[in-house]
Amino acid sequence: MIAFRLLPVACVAALAAAVTIPAATAQNRYPAQYVDGDQPGYVPSAAEEELPPQFKRTTVFYRTTEAPGTIIVSTSERFLYVVQPNGRALRYGIGVGREGFQWQGLVKITRKQEWPDWTPPPEMIQRQPYLPRFMAGGPGNPMGARALYLGTTVYRIHGTNQPQTIGTAVSSGCFRLVNADIEDLYDRIPVGTKVVIRQKPQI
Repeated sequence: MIAFRLLPVACVAALAAAVTIPAATAQNRYPAQYVDGDQPGYVPSAAEEELPPQFKRTTVFYRTTEAPGTIIVSTSERFLYVVQPNGRALRYGIGVGREGFQWQGLVKITRKQEWPDWTPPPEMIQRQPYLPRFMAGGPGNPMGARALYLGTTVYRIHGTNQPQTIGTAVSSGCFRLVNADIEDLYDRIPVGTKVVIRQKPQI
């Protein structure tokens, strides 16, 4: 059973102080018009895709009751975990939804796509009317190299052509990884995988 909800604005505001990188930092990295951190057609260099050490893919100790193979997204930490046996997890740095677009819940991976097309939803078009209505998959596509679709929602775990948004909160609710990481995750994760989205780390 799929269950998800948008957090009240007040809850999101309370969490903002605890994020790894302030939203203002992310906003300063982009032209003002790219409010979702998307820049269609931009192809980052290899140097730009090199993540800061804290967001590089790594194996960490991780305590959870979830079964190995489960994906756990921690929005406030800006990390996605794939639970491994023996109290460990594979951790990826991610970008998350900006204020008002963060959510939590339990879903499953319902579909996978290599080099997905991008069709900005009506709400995004309303905010950014200059965006293309459709963009075929490939380098320069804001959806990046791979996408994992979350339940029946409009949200996805996907790549990005804006690697500097990893660790920030600029999206419309999707979770983004650099292309090398989404390709790695894509190869590990089958359709039907359980995904737990949390606002705060579980203690």
